[in-house]
Amino acid sequence: MKKTILYIIISLLPAYVLAVQPPPKRQMRGVWIATVTNIDFPSKDTLSVTQQKQELRTMLDRFAAMNINTVVFQARPAADAFFVSDKEPWSQWLTGKQGKAPATPFDPLDFLIREAHLRCMEAHVWINPYRASMGKNGFDKKHAFYRKKHLLKEYGGKYYFDPGLTETRQYLNEIVADIVSRYDVDAVHFDDYFYPYRVAGQDFPDDDTFRKEPRGLKTKDEWRRDNVNLIIGELQQTIKGLKPWVEFGISPFGVWRNADKDPRGSQTRAGLTNYDDLYADILLWLQEGTIDYVVPQLYWEIGKTVADYKILVDWWAKNSFGRNLYIGLYASGLGIQKGAWQNGNELARQLALNEKYPQQQGVFIYSARPFLNNPQGICDTLKKNYFKYPALVPINKNLNGEPSAPPDSLQFSNNILSWQKVRGFDGKEVSFYVVYAAEGEVDVNNPKHILAKTVDDCLDVSAFLKKKKNVTFAVTSVNRYKYESEPIYKHADDY
Repeated sequence: MKKTILYIIISLLPAYVLAVQPPPKRQMRGVWIATVTNIDFPSKDTLSVTQQKQELRTMLDRFAAMNINTVVFQARPAADAFFVSDKEPWSQWLTGKQGKAPATPFDPLDFLIREAHLRCMEAHVWINPYRASMGKNGFDKKHAFYRKKHLLKEYGGKYYFDPGLTETRQYLNEIVADIVSRYDVDAVHFDDYFYPYRVAGQDFPDDDTFRKEPRGLKTKDEWRRDNVNLIIGELQQTIKGLKPWVEFGISPFGVWRNADKDPRGSQTRAGLTNYDDLYADILLWLQEGTIDYVVPQLYWEIGKTVADYKILVDWWAKNSFGRNLYIGLYASGLGIQKGAWQNGNELARQLALNEKYPQQQGVFIYSARPFLNNPQGICDTLKKNYFKYPALVPINKNLNGEPSAPPDSLQFSNNILSWQKVRGFDGKEVSFYVVYAAEGEVDVNNPKHILAKTVDDCLDVSAFLKKKKNVTFAVTSVNRYKYESEPIYKHADDY
C-alpha cells in the first residue's frame, strides 16, 4: 500500500512542479486594430477628432488593464493613410471621404504610438502592401489610381499594385521608409494579403509583366513567388538601414502548403495556401531571416476537418526555424461562428494547447472589437488566467542588441520610489522601466513580482505597502531592442 501511494506521488510530481512554475516573464500579447471598413477604428467615419482620440484611449486603457503589451495598427489599408503623408491620401474610413483631412490637425498613427508607449506597450504599424482599393470608385487625386495608374491591375472589382514591376517594389520601399523614418514604430507588420485571394474564373492579369520582366524564371508561379521574395528582402534592408531595432513581421494565412502538394507541408486540406495561391513562401523567409517574426493566422477551431488548429500549431512550432513565433487567434469568431465557437471559449482551449509548445512565445488576437464587447467572457478568461501578470515582449532572435545601463540612485521616501533616468540613444534608448516588489527577496525573473511598468522616473507605491511588510524593490530599464538591464535594489524599511 505504501509503495502504491509513493508511486502515485512520484507520478504526479512532474505535473505539480509544472503547475507551480511561474508564468513566462516574456510573452507576446498583441491585438490587431483594423481600420479598413471601420472594423475597429474609428467605429464610424463621421466621428470628430475628439471622439476618435477617445476611442483609441478607451481601447488602449482596456488593453493595458488586461496586461496586453502590443498593438498592431492598420495605418495603410488600401494605398491610403491613417497618418500625415505627402505620398498617399487620407483614408476614407477616417473622415468619410478619401483625401479629406481631419477637421482639426490629427495624425492617428502618431497619436496611437505616443499613447501606446505611455502605457509601456509596443506599437506595430500594419501595412497592406499591394491592395490599392476596396472598389473601383471614389479615388482622390492623390491616390495611386491617378498618380501611379501604370502600376495597378484591376482584379475582382478592386485594384492592386502589380508585384512583378520593379517600380512597385521601389514605391513600397519609399512608403515604408517614410513611415519608419518619421514615426517611432516598434515594428512594420504585413498580414496575409500578398497576391490577391483567387477570384473564381479569373487569373490575376500580369501576363504582360511576366513577358517584360521574367528575370530568367520559366513559370509564372515561380516568378510570382520571386516577386514577393524580392520585396520582403528589400523591405528588411530598408527598415534595418534606418532603425535596426525596428522589427519586420508577417502574419500569413495559417496554411503554408498542404502535405499532398509538398511533404514539408501540414496534414491539412485547405482550399487555399500561402505558397500555391498567395505566392508567399513564408518558410523561405523564416529560413533566410528576411523577416523577424511570424504570426500564422490560425483562425480555425481545434478538430476542424480541413484545417485543424491542433495540427497547425504543431506544424508551425516545428517549422519556425528558430525565429520568433506567435500565434494569430480569432476572437472575432467567438459566439458568431458555428460549432466550437458557440460552445464555451474556443480561444481558452487554444491558449491551453499553445502552452505545450515552447517554440511559440505568445499570441496576436484579431481584433480589437471583442475586447470592448467581451464575448463569452474572453476578457475575464485572459485577465484571470493567461494574462494574469504583466509580461515583457520577447527579445527578437534576429536583432543584435544589448542591455542598457540600469537606473541609478534608487531612492525611497514618503512612499515614493524614485531613480535617475538612463540616458541612451537609438536602440539603447529606454522604452520604459520595470518596478518589481515582494516581501523579503524580490525575484526579477518572476512576473508575479512585477509591480508596474512606467515611462516615469518615480512610482507611488503606497497602495502596495499597505498590504505588505518587509518589502524589497527592484528597478530595471528596457531599451528599444527589448533588452532589460541589471536590476538595482532598495529595501523599504522606513515606511
